[in-house]
Amino acid sequence: MIRALWTAASGMEAQQLNIDVIANNLANVNTVGFKRSRADFQDLLYQTLKLPGTSSSATSEVPTGEQIGLGVKPVAIQKLFLQGDYQQTQNDLDVAIEGDGFFQVLQPNGEIAYTRAGSFKKDSEGKIVTSDGYAVEPAVTIPTDATSITIGSDGTVSVVQAGSTASNIVGKIELAKFANSGGLNSIGRSLFLPTTSSGDAVTGTPGETGYGTLSQGYLEMSNVNVVDEMVNMIVAQRAYETNSKAIQAADDMLSQANNIRR
Repeated sequence: MIRALWTAASGMEAQQLNIDVIANNLANVNTVGFKRSRADFQDLLYQTLKLPGTSSSATSEVPTGEQIGLGVKPVAIQKLFLQGDYQQTQNDLDVAIEGDGFFQVLQPNGEIAYTRAGSFKKDSEGKIVTSDGYAVEPAVTIPTDATSITIGSDGTVSVVQAGSTASNIVGKIELAKFANSGGLNSIGRSLFLPTTSSGDAVTGTPGETGYGTLSQGYLEMSNVNVVDEMVNMIVAQRAYETNSKAIQAADDMLSQANNIRR
């Protein structure tokens, strides 16, 4: 059987995966805090017909060998934690991180998850929560009679209550960092969980060395660049088409071989 059939098939499967990743990026172009992904590929095994350096005579050796690659395989789908664009909302509970770090939120199962999506709300108790109702950790509760909310660049949350002109500090938003953010596990809902690859979370105050600062009234949007994704999609589509042509060419060659006896 002609090797090209299986080699080109691996190329088509790789481009199918590539399109899946690109489609997810484009689908989340307006998702707050979303980080685009990129598929990484490696060449497959090589079939060695002649090793380079093999003796061709008593006094000479082959300068280059003969190796035939057998295709491609996906090896990683990497999250790219580049900064997304900022969108001004003027909403008191919309908070963007300028720099490194993740917000911490408490899931219903008691596990801490991490997110860059800072479109927070208040629940019935006044706690600052995500759109799914997951409380920010450490918890911050806004008094019911608060007339204004201020979130400082260092994460300090202060309010002015009815009948008063002085502001009171009611909590502080911390950020978390990881040694390898690319090793975080995406669980949907714009949340990530740590893994052995990411390392444990290290918490700190916004604005401290290595941690980003907070901007109230802004959201960090997706870091997907539509033009780049469209170009990547065209390249993937053409690569898929070219691999299918290689299969067609190999099939034509097999067909001609079968017709030799006629």
